Amino acid sequence: MTETNIYDASVDQNAKDAYFTASQSQLIWTRFKKQKAAMFGAWVLVILILSGLFAPFLTPYDPTISGRDKDYMNGAPTIPQFCDDNGCSLRPFIYGVERTRSIETNFRWVTEVNTDDRKYVQFFVQGSTYTLAGISFSTHLFGLDEGFIHLFGTDSTGKDIFSRTFHAINTSLAVGTIGVFIAFVLALIIGGISGYYGGWIDSVIQMVTDAVRTIPAIPLFMALAAFIPDTWSAEERFFFISIILGFIGWPTLARRVRTHLLTERNQEYVLAAQLCGASSGHVIRKHLLPSFTSYIIVDLVISFPYMVLSETALSFIGLGLKDPVNSLGVMLQNVTSADVLLNYQWYFIPVIFFIVLVMAFVFVGDGLRDAADPYGDTKK
Repeated sequence: MTETNIYDASVDQNAKDAYFTASQSQLIWTRFKKQKAAMFGAWVLVILILSGLFAPFLTPYDPTISGRDKDYMNGAPTIPQFCDDNGCSLRPFIYGVERTRSIETNFRWVTEVNTDDRKYVQFFVQGSTYTLAGISFSTHLFGLDEGFIHLFGTDSTGKDIFSRTFHAINTSLAVGTIGVFIAFVLALIIGGISGYYGGWIDSVIQMVTDAVRTIPAIPLFMALAAFIPDTWSAEERFFFISIILGFIGWPTLARRVRTHLLTERNQEYVLAAQLCGASSGHVIRKHLLPSFTSYIIVDLVISFPYMVLSETALSFIGLGLKDPVNSLGVMLQNVTSADVLLNYQWYFIPVIFFIVLVMAFVFVGDGLRDAADPYGDTKK
């Protein structure tokens, strides 16, 4: 046998040893990395999450202030460029605009671009004050010394759509996180008790679970919306929607926890813990739940897009968050009129981010589900 063959055999043996001695999380990560769509979705998801978290720095303006640029309401996107008929510049610039109304255009705004008026984009400019990690800042990634820049245009109140979009991503993710966390805790507690004890306790809990699952979400929120006081602040409405989404989102995960515990509760390691005097809570918390942690994580990731979709749908029909809160659902309310479809197509830019966000969660969730399947390699 040559040295090359000996080396290859040694490498293969080391790989096999590493595979059989790897932890469950390492095996899942190894399988997950092999899925290109899931990895691409993961990178997109990381970029969107970071963009939402650092939205106050990445965006030039406060998204809650209306009429900041009174002369540019329903304004088209302003795209920075480097070259024009007057030559090129190392710094990106936009043109100044003048807007007028006339009888000929049915009193609609007509934008005229002044190509002689260059406005250069500045980086790390000072602007409105915001808070990150409890520290106040006033530095923004880009802006203009004079005038305004609107990469995605403006809405009917003069708010910058670019700033609103990135803040909306953060809000929708925050609502989804709180809702998923509440549903996760309830599912572990209710599903754990139901699966571990069984018997009449299991029967009663399953009846309650089925009752919650049969509650129609839209009529429920319509009823709750009628009782929400108009005096509630945007923050109070935000937490109320998050809590309700969590309280109606736990039954599916609870059933999965119950099913697994019904299978595992009679295993030898559980009986050994019981004989040693371990309490029921200790057995569930320390022995049963850790045995399928990876599946719980997968369920959490898969639940995220449904929470975001729920928040978006409720805000879209006017039952969820409302201005001045910026969420993807609130912004989608602006694209329902025919006037927007015909004249202000840049209102649909947040829709693209919403689709990308949901699809990224779906790709990552599907990839994690396949990676967590212990028989996934044998199916190929």
